[in-house]
Amino acid sequence: MAKADLVFTRGPVFTVDAARTRATSLAVIGDRIAAVGHDEVRALVGPDTEVVDLTGKLLLPGFQDAHMHPVFAGVELAECDLTETVGVDEYLALIRAYADAHPDREWITGGGWSMESFEGGLPTRRLLDSVVPDRPVLLSNRDHHGAWVNTRALELAGVTAATPDPADGRIEREPDGTPSGMLQEGAASLVGRLLPASTPAELLAGLLRAQRLLHSLGITGWQDAMLGDLDGRPDPSDAYMSAARDGSLTARVTGALWWDRARGAEQIPELVARREKLRAGRFRATSVKIMQDGVAENFTAAMTSPYLDGCGCATANSGLSFVEPRALRGYVSELDALGFQVHFHALGDRAVREALDAIEAAVAANGHRGNRHHLAHLQVVHPDDLPRFAALGALANVQPLWAAHEPQMDELTIPFLGPERSAWQYPFGDLVRAGATLVAGSDWPVSSPDPLAGIHVAVNRRDPDAGHGRVFYPEQRLDLPTALAAYTAGAAHVNGHDDAGSLRAGNLADLVVLDRDILTAPAEEIAQARVERTYVGGRLVYAG
Repeated sequence: MAKADLVFTRGPVFTVDAARTRATSLAVIGDRIAAVGHDEVRALVGPDTEVVDLTGKLLLPGFQDAHMHPVFAGVELAECDLTETVGVDEYLALIRAYADAHPDREWITGGGWSMESFEGGLPTRRLLDSVVPDRPVLLSNRDHHGAWVNTRALELAGVTAATPDPADGRIEREPDGTPSGMLQEGAASLVGRLLPASTPAELLAGLLRAQRLLHSLGITGWQDAMLGDLDGRPDPSDAYMSAARDGSLTARVTGALWWDRARGAEQIPELVARREKLRAGRFRATSVKIMQDGVAENFTAAMTSPYLDGCGCATANSGLSFVEPRALRGYVSELDALGFQVHFHALGDRAVREALDAIEAAVAANGHRGNRHHLAHLQVVHPDDLPRFAALGALANVQPLWAAHEPQMDELTIPFLGPERSAWQYPFGDLVRAGATLVAGSDWPVSSPDPLAGIHVAVNRRDPDAGHGRVFYPEQRLDLPTALAAYTAGAAHVNGHDDAGSLRAGNLADLVVLDRDILTAPAEEIAQARVERTYVGGRLVYAG
């Protein structure tokens, strides 16, 4: 009998199979799992076998992420990073320091500021002018659905009081109509189109920088939710292809090709051609990303009823549907017939319904083809639509970190949704009870890519740093095995990695070792766990 290259012993091993089996040993030969079990696995230990003692630790399938933007995140890590604070004075100090340290940069770019830091979620150009008056500045907010710009940037872009709002966005304005410095959704592209393009070398460096961080968090694969040009951001596809061809891409990556919402079905042949071209090594672009709405905090998420105003009265605004719903049904049916997976951004309950209607139309036209269409974000889901996920085979792509009380939720969202609709937010438990398959992601750099932090919130419905604060709709909490499955087997399933995500003989040896057994520890301590080792295909890619 062939001896193993790698054996883990003295468990625990959580397999994430249908039976939620616990084992104590696992053997790897080459890039595959050779055996999972107990003492009998040790028979595969030979003189050249590396043996890893799991005493006090936990072996899991490698985490996967179903929705993130790692190349952009990796590039941003080298730009003006505002993610570590929420104080306006601290933001301004960081921006000034970055500008002073980079006198040759034509534009000051970066982001990560939080809407909760500013009254009404709206920073102003004058604040930026106070620290960088002479160069253009564009800083994306933490959710990347808006941009904070200074006066110089608006001047260069020719954005004035006379500039109309684009169909897919909004220019925030001062009382006389002058742009105030906050550009929502598609309006960000009015300035973003002027940004100097990142070079191929910068994009590749960003990808590899991101990959190092993700491996350190136990992530072995992901779906990049935007391959294409948008708001001045260059297409990261070539960076993936370069890394896939030279072997520096160690993760398994599925790419979602960006659907240009300003165009229609005429772009589908181009998507087919790109799918054929973008395939090498561990990278393939087999999904299409359709962004159907915006976000609730700036009132662009598409709702079935209007947002409320500060007094609790209904407004005339129900958000934006970026793709006309009837046309969406036709586009999705055609993409489905061509074998594409469709990856929807659907945050408001109307957008969720429109996406499900489109999948329903595709099923009616083509039958169930198993293309694993999925709806990402799912902040507000109407109760009538919960059972439709299982009926249509639509996967629920959730970002658990957002399902907690924090200032942006409590100050900029709940008051404008009202109590009934607020209780429909992030209904993880209801989705599971309705038979939906949960897959999990982070939307990094919108929020932390750390799966353990996301799992913590999915189980506790409380921010890891909140101590014993309020629980966010506790009836929607998940049990820990279900949350783990969403980050492993579920995400691997939506990413098309059918031989990953669970620990069984024959599967890929994509593995993560935690420093403790979170399955036996108190739920309040999940986020305290740390990754000690990450393996992709039996190869060690991170050791803490």
